[in-house]
Amino acid sequence: MMQQLREQQIAVGAVVSAEAKVPTSFGNDTAALEAVQHGVALYDRSHWGRIQVTGEDRIRFLHNQTTNNFNDLQPGQGCDTVFVTSTARTLDLVTAYVLDDSVLLLTSPGYSQHLIDWMDRFIFFADQVELKDVTETTASFSLLGPASDELLQKLGADVIVGQPLASHRLLSLNGIEVRVGVGSGLAIPGYTLFTSTDQAASLWQTLFAATAIPMGEQLWQQLRIEQGRPVPGQELTDDYNPLEAGLWHTISLSKGCYIGQETIARLHTYRGVKQQLWGIRLSQPAEPEAVVMVGDEKVGRLTSCMQTTDGYRGLAYIRTKNVEPGLQVKVGDSEGELVALPFVNHEYL
Repeated sequence: MMQQLREQQIAVGAVVSAEAKVPTSFGNDTAALEAVQHGVALYDRSHWGRIQVTGEDRIRFLHNQTTNNFNDLQPGQGCDTVFVTSTARTLDLVTAYVLDDSVLLLTSPGYSQHLIDWMDRFIFFADQVELKDVTETTASFSLLGPASDELLQKLGADVIVGQPLASHRLLSLNGIEVRVGVGSGLAIPGYTLFTSTDQAASLWQTLFAATAIPMGEQLWQQLRIEQGRPVPGQELTDDYNPLEAGLWHTISLSKGCYIGQETIARLHTYRGVKQQLWGIRLSQPAEPEAVVMVGDEKVGRLTSCMQTTDGYRGLAYIRTKNVEPGLQVKVGDSEGELVALPFVNHEYL
């Protein structure tokens, strides 16, 4: 069924990566970026991981495993949350959608089985929790841009428009059963939609016909660097915690005990965040892991870099005491300037 989706995408210009098996571009990056900014763009997130968590203890279990408060969530609600180690080192940033009988987790690409293996270590004999990787049996798409509301209203999905982040409803769009969630995955207005793989091609065609402009993985990566969404293996590793990553919106400071809670509470109480994730505007490319310098002083380390339509942009962790918007830095042979990131927040709550 996913082959039919790929054929539809190729027919309108998609170049599909042999490795990732997702469209890297539709040859329309300028138009797609314009749609993100002023219209609505369509991004295929089917290669992202999806985990179904069932069992009577599912809410308690996820509440104890991640940084956000699940106990206050009702079916139809959701949240962004972070899986962390016992020392609050980051594993993955996920979006959770609470259903009547389960919780759906949207993970980073390739991380569904990794998180299942991690969670399985904490499921004990008496726990009524079951984990199922549903990545291969489901598909997901995101709408990004200010015209997303209008597009969904045109398809009869008025009920979800204007709802809080990660709110979701099971709706029928053009006769297709779709779970529509609020949020594009970035600090850009939009929605994320889920359906079964046998309906993936029909849903994509419905959204495309409703004037959504398709965009590929290359533009998504540009947007996520410009926005500051951290990803595993680069900004989310054993070297960093979610406060350093600026993921304050994923953290409940009042929920009580959970894995990593003691470290996060101590960092918050004593204002102990020693480095922060920031954007860097670069004059030329630089390699991830390159040292960020101010004069002869090392102030941070680059984690991501790519060429964008606005020049070279990167993400880096910068020592808190050195952080200053517009700070002039050097990364390898490249001159750079610190820029704020819409997706993250470094103000103590």
